[in-house]
Amino acid sequence: MVQRIGIRASVLRAADGSEMIVPNGNLISNRVTNWTFSDSQRLIEVPVPVAQAADPAHVIELLKGVAAAHPLVIKDPPPRALVVNLGPGALSFELRAWTDCAEDWMQIRSELAVAIKSVLAKENISIP
Repeated sequence: MVQRIGIRASVLRAADGSEMIVPNGNLISNRVTNWTFSDSQRLIEVPVPVAQAADPAHVIELLKGVAAAHPLVIKDPPPRALVVNLGPGALSFELRAWTDCAEDWMQIRSELAVAIKSVLAKENISIP
């Protein structure tokens, strides 16, 4: 978030509360990432490792269900769950869901992780 715009530099405040002094020339000549410039939607990514024996299709459906049940996850685009790595002892998935509450994305990510752990435990799917 922009805190102050000065003649030579601007002060930006990061989500963790830190402040950065950025020369205005850098804002003009370098690439700037603004998570909420055109809208407030933000992608949330949650990595999920599970035991190799788990059925990937079942895990994908569980992950999508967890995201769809969260009140701050938007419906369009719909949540996606993907297998991202096939390791010798684990399958790695990634849940990708969007929220329009960009300022709360870390809290939503945490809530999704807790819900994922709970649903996997209920289904007897172990996390390595």
